[in-house]
Amino acid sequence: MKIGFCSDHAGFDYKTRLIEALQQKGYETVDFGTDSTASMDYPDVAHPLAEAVENGTVDCGIAMCGTGNGMAMTLNKHQGIRAGLAWNREIGELVRQHNNANVLVMPARFIAFEEVLVITSAWLDTPFEGGRHQKRIDKIPVRK
Repeated sequence: MKIGFCSDHAGFDYKTRLIEALQQKGYETVDFGTDSTASMDYPDVAHPLAEAVENGTVDCGIAMCGTGNGMAMTLNKHQGIRAGLAWNREIGELVRQHNNANVLVMPARFIAFEEVLVITSAWLDTPFEGGRHQKRIDKIPVRK
């Protein structure tokens, strides 16, 4: 599985450590930035990650910023993205199980790195339930 990553300056450290941990588990990774803790604008990295998920360059994505909200808002502007914000294991499971989130977003300033590992594992290991949830997911994209 190929996973795309992005973060702003607040999530840079966790993103870097998570990429290394997942590479050790055999995952292929693509880092869309940022590449330092210097202040930057999260949409500059969120949009390229979203486009890569939408076009299949990566299978899914993981994004981090201070609260996770800016990343989630930006990612979810893309019609093919279902970015779920998770701050504990159970929510990480549910955004996959019920929403089939193709991007996991976490709040780097509000959770410990150990929780990032737990949430990520839960999200990657939880299958989508389908059924009634698919009908709901089909209603998410804006239709003009």
